Amino acid sequence: MLVAVIYLVFVSLGLPDSLLGSGWPTMQVALNVPSSYAGYVSMAISFMTIISALVSAKMMRRFHTKWIVIVSVLLTVIGLMGFSVSPTYAMLFVFVVPYGLGAGAIDAALNHYVANNYSGAVMNFLHCFYGLGAMISPNIMAMALRRARWNEGYKWTAYIQLGILIICILSLPLWKQNDVKAEDKNAESAGIRETLKRPGVILTMIAFFSYCSGELTSFLWTPSYFAGVKQGLSDDLVASFGSLVFGGLMLGRLISGFVSDKLGDRLLIRIGIAIEIIGIIMVALPIAHYLPAAIGFVVIGTGMGPVYPAIQHMAPINFGKKYSASAIALQMASAYMGSTFMPMVFGGLQQVVGIGIMPVYLLVFALLNIVLIERTYIVIRK
Repeated sequence: MLVAVIYLVFVSLGLPDSLLGSGWPTMQVALNVPSSYAGYVSMAISFMTIISALVSAKMMRRFHTKWIVIVSVLLTVIGLMGFSVSPTYAMLFVFVVPYGLGAGAIDAALNHYVANNYSGAVMNFLHCFYGLGAMISPNIMAMALRRARWNEGYKWTAYIQLGILIICILSLPLWKQNDVKAEDKNAESAGIRETLKRPGVILTMIAFFSYCSGELTSFLWTPSYFAGVKQGLSDDLVASFGSLVFGGLMLGRLISGFVSDKLGDRLLIRIGIAIEIIGIIMVALPIAHYLPAAIGFVVIGTGMGPVYPAIQHMAPINFGKKYSASAIALQMASAYMGSTFMPMVFGGLQQVVGIGIMPVYLLVFALLNIVLIERTYIVIRK
C-alpha cells in the first residue's frame, strides 16, 4: 500500500511538468508576450527546483519523508492554482516559487527513501509513474483549451494534485513501520559540504549533468531535427515525433523494473548507455526516409530509461547511507542544471552549424556519462 502511495506521488510530480509546454502557444497570446518568454518561466521553475533539491538534504535530517511529501504536494497545488488565476505574465513568477520548490523536494526525498528502503525494481517503476503524470497533463490542457481556457488546465491539474494530497494525508499510518528506521538514518546523515568531499560524488554529479543534458535536448529538439533534416514531412507528423524519446524512456524503465534485481544497477547502466549509443548511430545514418531515425530516437529513449533510476538507487551503496541523502540531492541539483541550460546551448549551436549536429551532441554526453560513471566505480573501489 505504501509503495502504491509513493507511485501516486510520483504521478503528481510529473503532472505539472508538461503543462507549460502544452499550454504556452495559447498562454503567450492571452498574456501578450513573445513565444520565447516561455523559456524564462521554465528557467525560473528549474532554479527553484535546484534550490529545493539542495535544501532537501537538510530537510531530510530534520523531518520524516512523509511530511516533506505532504508539504511539497501542497506547494505544487498552490503553484498550479496561482498560475490558473494569474492575469499577467509577471504574476506567473510569483507562483513559480511554490511550483518549483515543491517539485524538487518531492523528487529528492522520495528518491532517497526508495533507494534506502526498496529494490532497484521499485525505483525503476517509480520513475515510470513520473512519466505517466507527464503524459496525462498535456491531455488535461488540451481538454481545457477545447472546452474553456488555458487557466482551467492548470486549475483542473491542481484539483487532481489536491486529491493526491488528501490520499497522502490519509496514508500517514502506512509510513509508521519505517518511521524509526528512517529517523535513525536521517539523524546521522551528512551535510552537503561533507558529502562533496566523499570520493566519487562530484563524478556522479557531472555524470547526472551529462545524462540530463542529453535527455532534455532530445525531448526539446527531436521534432526540429526531423523538420530540418528530413524532407517532405507534414507539420502534424513532425510534432508527433516529440513523443518518441519519451515513449522509449517509459519502455526502458518498464523493462528495467522487471530485470533490475537480476542484472543489478551497474550492468543496467552499461547496457542502457550501449543501447542509447546504438540509437544515436541509427539517427545519424544518412538515409532519406524518416523511419530509421524515428526508430533510433525510440532506441535512444529506451537506453536512457534505466540510467537515472539506477544511479540514484546506487547512492547508498556507492557512498554509504550516511551520505546518501546529500549525494542524491547534489546529483539532482546537477541534473536540473544540465536539463535547464544545455538544451539552450544546443539551440545556439544548431543555429550556427545546423540541426544535423544533434547526434554528435547526444553522443558526446552519452560517452561522458559512461566514462564518469565507470571512473566513479574505480575511485570508490580504491
